[in-house]
Amino acid sequence: MAVVPTDSIAPTEDVSPKADLPPVEELLSTAVEAVGGVERPGQIKMVQAVQHSIQSGDHLAVQAGTGTGKSLAYLIPSIRHAMTSKGAVVVSTATIALQRQLVDRDLPRLSEALAPQLPHEPTYAILKGRRNYLCRYKASAGWPDDEQDQLFDPREVSLTGRMVQRIQEWAQETETGDRDELVPGVNEQAWRQFSVSARECLGATRCPSGMECFAELARARAGESDVVVTNHALLAIDAMEDFPLLPEHEVVVVDEAHELVDRVTSVVTGELSEVMVALAARRVGKLIEPHLGDRLVEAGEDLKALLAVAPAGRLDELPEVLGLTLALIRDAAWGCITALGPRMSSDKDDPEGAGLRKAAFTALDEVHDTAQRMLNAFGHAEEVDRAEVVWLEAGTERRPPLLRVAPLTVAGMLRDKLFGDRTVILTSATLALGGAFDGLARQWGLGAKEGGKERSGWTGLDVGSPFDHPRSGILYVAKHLPQPGRDGLPEAYLEEITELIEAAGGRTLGLFSSMRAAKAATEALRDRLSVPLLCQGDDSTMLLVKQFSEDEPTCLFGTLSLWQGVDVPGPSLRLVIIDRIPFPRPDDPLSSARQRHVAAKGGNGFMSVAATHAALLLAQGAGRLLRSQHDKGVVAVLDPRLATARYAGFLRDSLPPFWPTNDPAKVREALRRLSAS
Repeated sequence: MAVVPTDSIAPTEDVSPKADLPPVEELLSTAVEAVGGVERPGQIKMVQAVQHSIQSGDHLAVQAGTGTGKSLAYLIPSIRHAMTSKGAVVVSTATIALQRQLVDRDLPRLSEALAPQLPHEPTYAILKGRRNYLCRYKASAGWPDDEQDQLFDPREVSLTGRMVQRIQEWAQETETGDRDELVPGVNEQAWRQFSVSARECLGATRCPSGMECFAELARARAGESDVVVTNHALLAIDAMEDFPLLPEHEVVVVDEAHELVDRVTSVVTGELSEVMVALAARRVGKLIEPHLGDRLVEAGEDLKALLAVAPAGRLDELPEVLGLTLALIRDAAWGCITALGPRMSSDKDDPEGAGLRKAAFTALDEVHDTAQRMLNAFGHAEEVDRAEVVWLEAGTERRPPLLRVAPLTVAGMLRDKLFGDRTVILTSATLALGGAFDGLARQWGLGAKEGGKERSGWTGLDVGSPFDHPRSGILYVAKHLPQPGRDGLPEAYLEEITELIEAAGGRTLGLFSSMRAAKAATEALRDRLSVPLLCQGDDSTMLLVKQFSEDEPTCLFGTLSLWQGVDVPGPSLRLVIIDRIPFPRPDDPLSSARQRHVAAKGGNGFMSVAATHAALLLAQGAGRLLRSQHDKGVVAVLDPRLATARYAGFLRDSLPPFWPTNDPAKVREALRRLSAS
């Protein structure tokens, strides 16, 4: 890996057929002027780096702080490349909010501004997984009710029924069939009755509604566009499946790249429960001999009884009875698959029957393949040879216990499937953890070594931030407090939070390591504070953030989604409190298994997994403070380990370069001055 100084990428002459197009610097100037913005040094460096990456074919990881204008910096070279290339440029994001920003705001303005300087006005489209689009055929056909045994609460049934009716009314008027346009939203039980996965789909040529299929129309629009906006999950599925979901492309931009590994892991994580087995048996229904379906039902009931009494957590060895049960499920599912006969029915006059068979194959394949994966995860003589981890997740009032299986690393998948034959630009405000890109690069599969040297082919670049962090923010570590324990927030922490919030006059975002801690702090402090105090869960997160931003004295406490999802510029946010270093829980099955696996291969499991995870979240949380050029305030970390532990330097080097202090009196005085101003 080459880490490139921020001043080392100069404009280069283009020797490709695009040489008659304006250089990216000129296009950037046009775009910035059109949107009424100001060019920033980091933005110029980034647009040049992205252009260089596209030309050279080398991958690029670029860290660009909040306010850099990174979307313009990667969209302009992408559009320029798409003007003369065969395929589109794919832009992948982790959140719906960023997708909507790109499609509803950035791309329309950019397209209009650049059109006079380009061969044609740039075109763009958004493309999601098939599950996100209403299936016209399923909405009109008599498909089996997958939910009949899963809703126990009469109130839940009634609520879902009202949602189903609303979807039916919306289906008559929607032009896109996109679930995200259905406002307010609906629950999964209701939506699943109107959508199909890619594996369940009959295909446009065999489906009676194929000519007007919303998902196919979205794919067609994407295929004709210069820029296609999608999400990390669909990007992963497209890379790993045998059938393409995205249009032909040779350049991918991964925005919010710090979330790529988690999103890909979610896509390839399998799960198995008695409910899934029963669903597969229901779907195969009358399509095969009853005794074959009964075998599958009985195997599922065995699994239900076994999981009901088994302790939750990671499975390092396969219990004999569980192994037998998984083998029974696998074999019973295979018996049903075999009995169904050929997968592609030749009877085009019976689309309903074809749909039922496809749905049955999909459910049976998932049960069979997941059971086999779980069996394959065991039996390795050495820990270093293990590829996957299996764990039991405890049930809830609404969901039975289930088994999960996930890969110990997705680096190999990403290296081979995503980075193999295309150029990838990865960007985020948080990529250089501990001051280096190596940690995330290894997780992406870009850190492989050959002959004792880092394999070339990718570059890391930090273009900085337009904010003056040392003058705008303080990093306060409460070194005098006791280390956090497992028994909730100590009284000393509650007193510290109270004093900080009073000095700030409210205006506080409290980021807690768990919802239990956030709620406990809220209950304990509401009587001590004179300012309004909101807690995540009191209402929808979107409404709580809106209330927090509009009423200056208000405080908002919450957990994970607030660490990364809050954008509140201005005087409503002057203080970010972080209760403890956000390490993964010691009993987290996947994280603990990954740490052990890294250690077995001779690495430092704690630093590679737990500390990297904590650094990423800390940087994201601290990044909530400065959202505009005029923002000022304090990030207060109550956990003294950020000042005293051996890994503290790595974590602090991952944070923005705020002015540091351990003095509570100085911090309170600074907050009082800000409050008074």
